[in-house]
Amino acid sequence: MKKYIFSILIICVAAITVNAQNNMQRTAKGVQYIIFTHNSGDKIKENDVITLDVVQKTDKDSLISSTYTMGHPIKIQVQPSQALTDMMDIFPLLALNDSVLVKMPSDSVFKGHEDSRPPFFPAGSHINFIIKVQKIQSLSDAIAERNADIAKVRANESADAAKYIADNKLVVQTTPSGLKYVITKTSIKPKPLNGDTVMVNYAGKLLNGQLFDSNIEAVAKASGMDQPGRTYEPIKFPVGTGQVIKGWDEGLLLLHEGEKAIFIIPSSLGYGDEGSGPIPPASTLVFDVELVGVKRIKHAPVAPVKKPLHKKHYPVKKTTSN
Repeated sequence: MKKYIFSILIICVAAITVNAQNNMQRTAKGVQYIIFTHNSGDKIKENDVITLDVVQKTDKDSLISSTYTMGHPIKIQVQPSQALTDMMDIFPLLALNDSVLVKMPSDSVFKGHEDSRPPFFPAGSHINFIIKVQKIQSLSDAIAERNADIAKVRANESADAAKYIADNKLVVQTTPSGLKYVITKTSIKPKPLNGDTVMVNYAGKLLNGQLFDSNIEAVAKASGMDQPGRTYEPIKFPVGTGQVIKGWDEGLLLLHEGEKAIFIIPSSLGYGDEGSGPIPPASTLVFDVELVGVKRIKHAPVAPVKKPLHKKHYPVKKTTSN
């Protein structure tokens, strides 16, 4: 039902945007926008924390991302505008339940780092944001709500992970840090060492099964989150150097090259109480990983372990008492 409602919303917004192109307004910085609704009530103020549902699309109406499909909206604290791309001069124009289309120039978004510009945002194009204001809170109210939500999730985190393991009939090993893992394909090749570059395929999910990222094209497409223009290939990084979450650094050092595994990573080894993007705060994460390859660096030789000296046991002459 939720996906059905979302589809209707996109169709309606697409129809509105076609008719709205000639009615676009501009901010002082030159960003085009049009407000679809004009609800009564107080406008958003500086320092307010706003909860938004956001859909990102290309000029050709291709879907890039959506909080509706992610399963939860985003929160932003309103601050004075610092740049054309921050939208902070648009939020004060909106009230609760307002919807707006913002056409952000991709040239401004990727200025200074053109190498990261994807092909579906060519020069002169726009990133189209369709935004709906779902909640407006004072900073103190938002902090109190967030702390209560995190406390509730944290209290249930271990139980939820245990239920996931039981429901999926997994036989896991647990490290002292709390990382749980199952090796699903074995290999006799060596394990990587700290500093070696690893090549990894992965699919990351929440405990409810929601996929939040994958570099495997078939997996991404099956979950409706294929990103046009993305290069689907193994991710490469030096393992054990803090460039990824702790659960990955620890878990990948346990695998032999060529092995596949399931990592169940508690939030303390993941994104903690902050969360990240589609990952809510205090979330246990499930990763299907494959250690595709290892590029090894030269490591210092490991000193041989010295065996402890053992005293020789000499036969003891028994004495008899007179």
